[in-house]
Amino acid sequence: MAEKRRGAVSRWLEGKEYEGDIVRTVPPTGRIRLFWDTFKGRFGRLILVNFLMILFFLPLIAVLFYRVMSIGGQQTLGPWGSGLGVGYPIVPDVTGVYELMILRSDLIFFALLIPCLLIGGIGLAGGAYLTRNLIRTEGIFIFKDFLRGIKRGFWSVFEAAFIFSLILFLARYTGNLADYYVARSLPMSGWLIASKVIGYLLVALFSVICLWMIGLGTSYKLGPWALFKNAFVLSFGTFPQTVLFAALAVWPVFLVIFTSGFWSLLGIFLFILFGFSYACLVWMDYADWAFDKFVSPPAVPTPKEEAKAAARDVTEAREDVQRLIFSHGKSDLASRPLRPIDDGAGIYRLPEKFSRDDLKKLNDSKANMQREIDEYVEAHKNDPQYVEYNRLFEERERALQEAQKAKDKKNKKKSPKPPKLLTGGKK
Repeated sequence: MAEKRRGAVSRWLEGKEYEGDIVRTVPPTGRIRLFWDTFKGRFGRLILVNFLMILFFLPLIAVLFYRVMSIGGQQTLGPWGSGLGVGYPIVPDVTGVYELMILRSDLIFFALLIPCLLIGGIGLAGGAYLTRNLIRTEGIFIFKDFLRGIKRGFWSVFEAAFIFSLILFLARYTGNLADYYVARSLPMSGWLIASKVIGYLLVALFSVICLWMIGLGTSYKLGPWALFKNAFVLSFGTFPQTVLFAALAVWPVFLVIFTSGFWSLLGIFLFILFGFSYACLVWMDYADWAFDKFVSPPAVPTPKEEAKAAARDVTEAREDVQRLIFSHGKSDLASRPLRPIDDGAGIYRLPEKFSRDDLKKLNDSKANMQREIDEYVEAHKNDPQYVEYNRLFEERERALQEAQKAKDKKNKKKSPKPPKLLTGGKK
């Protein structure tokens, strides 16, 4: 039967029919190479994903732009003469007026950031899912996967965006209030300064936790508490790497905020072109590495891991054979001299009818034979072949015992193990 033809919009929204989710496989190269190949080979799709995400961040961009223009206008028109009496009405003392103006403005603008970030979280959920699929598979369907990502991960991103925006609002309000109290030399200004510092530290900490919540919510189905708990554990369990890759993901933000002129315009241009999709690509690539390492090891090992496993199996099998040999002790045939059976006197044979004298002769012959054996051993115990065998046996036995002690000591040490993650959730 011929395949039914569909229109362009239908193909964009539906894509090809495939069941289930993208199956994560082991990347043939390292994560850095995988990031570069994805960024270079699918740059056009990253631009399209970035455009879709910008549509949902337009309210946030509008609020930030309005805040900059509003505060800039108030700074220009405000009576900041501090007792000079310039302007009308005459303000004899403007100490703390500027800080109060910033406090009132930010109280409104940062409150508006909360719903704006929640709206932006819709696009972030779709964009994070799309970039994750770009990393894990060869083909994606932009609009269909974007809508699927919104449906799949919106509540996780919603939770992360709400927590981050609320912490940011409280920290900013506390910081502005501290600035006002300090300017007016009011009591408790020292405590407010301390709370300002703590607030900004909490913003930095929860920004990392919320990034992990987005990564976990995009890849796994988790409840609200399990999502926050596992993000908290991953943030502290991989803290140095997390800080590094979080900085690599959001460096265009610092370019926009902490620079001016050409560099600030460059940061804005990069954000419009691929800033959001680039941040998602860096973070989801790093998150996949962390999931493979700490949460769910890949089903198919890499060739390097297979070679390591084979070498480890050979070493363990060799050690097992050596332990088996040493458990039976030294071989009498190789460790000590044995008198040839055709040398010396033999054992007396009892006749069919024997007496006590015959039994005495038998015992004497056995004693003579044992004496001859002892004399032979004493005479040849220092022969080179026996000395060398005993020396090698003792050295290998001692080395094996020391290796076993070191292994036991290493196992007894409390090594940092990855905690149990994804409690109450599934992949």
